[in-house]
This record gives sequence, structure tokens and C-alpha cells, in this order.
Amino acid sequence: MVHFVGAGPGAVDLITVRGMELLKQSDVIIYAGSLINPEILNYAGEGAVIYNSAQMTLEEIIEVIKKADKDGKSVVRLHTGEPSIYGAVREQMDILDKEKIPYDSCPGVSACFGAAASLNLEYTLPEVSQTLIITRLEGKTKVPEKEKMNLLASHRASMAIYLSTGLLDELSKELIDGGYNKDTPAAIVYKATWPEEKKVICTIGELSKVAERENITKTAIVLVGDVIGKKDYERSKLYDPSFSTEFRSSKKEKQ
Repeated sequence: MVHFVGAGPGAVDLITVRGMELLKQSDVIIYAGSLINPEILNYAGEGAVIYNSAQMTLEEIIEVIKKADKDGKSVVRLHTGEPSIYGAVREQMDILDKEKIPYDSCPGVSACFGAAASLNLEYTLPEVSQTLIITRLEGKTKVPEKEKMNLLASHRASMAIYLSTGLLDELSKELIDGGYNKDTPAAIVYKATWPEEKKVICTIGELSKVAERENITKTAIVLVGDVIGKKDYERSKLYDPSFSTEFRSSKKEKQ
């Protein structure tokens, strides 16, 4: 059995309890060594064989899994963050389907949520934004035409932008061309939740300058949107005294 497990954004204690237990019980662990906090491997059971997938090809990863499956061993394929977001898991699963090797998935905390926690941020403030767009700028991996950054920016929603730290000049231009004002609040969070985390609030127009000043060149997520300013939003209706819910009548109704 293969378990695809999200390791979380970096902090050792932000892996899920289920993920931790799967690590403890696994015979073989294949982890994304270029991205995952190696201290998470301290959860591995005694005797587990550990492979660093940063040094392996897809074919080599599959061969390790096939051998483990043939030997009746349990495998954890440990990905950074939440595997369903830029995790390259589907290509592995499709091969496992052909090989008739069973697998399941254990979710994890993605970097955009680790970064939001570090900034005490709410992406969905009433009357500001009710949408979070998770995306990336086009690089070696192409982006579908309808998902180009300037088109997504036209919504002026909250955005969490992955894998784009080395292209911040272009990112700022695309965001501004799409409709954001250059003074729209933005943030760069380097290694969210890691001990060496660095977080900087700036504007869209300042992204490149701030990253250069802070020597942030990779392993960072860019957040964009007026929610970062945390001003001029409406109160939630959920706790509004004039609003009734299934569990509480409005104060007006009680009078």
C-alpha cells in the first residue's frame, strides 16, 4: 500500500496526526528532500528505509514503490504542503493504477494557509474578497491561456501565488496590467512556518525590490489583495446580532 502524505508547510508539528501515524508505521519513505523539513522524518518508524526523491526520477521512484509492494511493505510518499497543489502526484497515481498497486491520500496544510497563519490573515473578508485564487506565473511549466496571470488579476480577488519568486518583476507587471493598483497590498512569505521564516508586507509594485532587499530568491509564496490591509471590511453576518441562523435567533426577533 502506498500512502501519499502531505507534510505541511514546514513546521514539524503541522503535519496531520494521520500523516504522522502513517510515517511511524511505514516500511519505506520517499520524501521530497528539496522542500520538506528533514526533522519531520523523526516521526519515521525504526528500521524505515528512506529515499530522497529530489535525487530521483519518476521512473526511479516507481521502481522503489514496485519493489516495496512486491515485498509486502508499506510506503509513504511524502510531499511538501498539500499534495494536490503542485504536488505532481497524478502522474505517479496513473502509473500505480496500471501496475495495480493500491494507494490513498492524506491531506496536508498548504503553504498559502501556513502563510496566512503567520500573518494572522483572513483571505475572505466580507465586502473585500470572497474568493481565493491559488495559482502560479508561467515558467517552465506552461499555464493554460485562460489562466494567464493578467486574466486572473482582473477579478481583484485574494491571490496566493506559488513558484514565482524568481519572476517578481514580470509578476508585478501582469498583476497591474490585469487590474490591480500598484499600491495594492502584497506579502512575501519565505519558508512559511519554518524556524527561519521571513515575512514582509509591501505592495504589488514593490515586490521585486523587497525580495532583493531581503535576499529572498526561492521557497516563498506571494500573497496579493486588499485583505492584507485588513481595513474597510464588513462584519460577518454569522455573528451579527440582527442575523438569524439555525442555532440562534436575531436579537430583533427576541424583542
